[in-house]
Amino acid sequence: MNTTDNLNLAENYYNAMLAKDFDKMASYLDDNVHFIGPLAKMQGKEPIITAAKHFGSILQDIKIGSRFASHDQIMFAYDMVVPAPIGKFRAAVLMEFKGRLISKIELFYDASPFQEKKNEIFEDDSK
Repeated sequence: MNTTDNLNLAENYYNAMLAKDFDKMASYLDDNVHFIGPLAKMQGKEPIITAAKHFGSILQDIKIGSRFASHDQIMFAYDMVVPAPIGKFRAAVLMEFKGRLISKIELFYDASPFQEKKNEIFEDDSK
């Protein structure tokens, strides 16, 4: 698999998130995917998709500005848009791939505007 394939898979993952197609989004993830972000760390598909569903309820747009790939890793710099008062915020992601699946997602962004929404995004849906 080449680096262009990984870039395309990562972009498709974010397009599925934006379209709120969480089954498709899950299809890009390794079963043991590891997520590291400013607000939470998670292991496995289910908690990541649950968090994506919660975040997806406020997500309005994703605009990828820069893309880089090397071997089994990609990095995006992008803008995400959510309702005011947060609005547009800059973020970056480093993803690792095993085969054609995302095995690690590490997000970088200023989490301070999201502190009050943290429990809504990362709560357990099985309660």
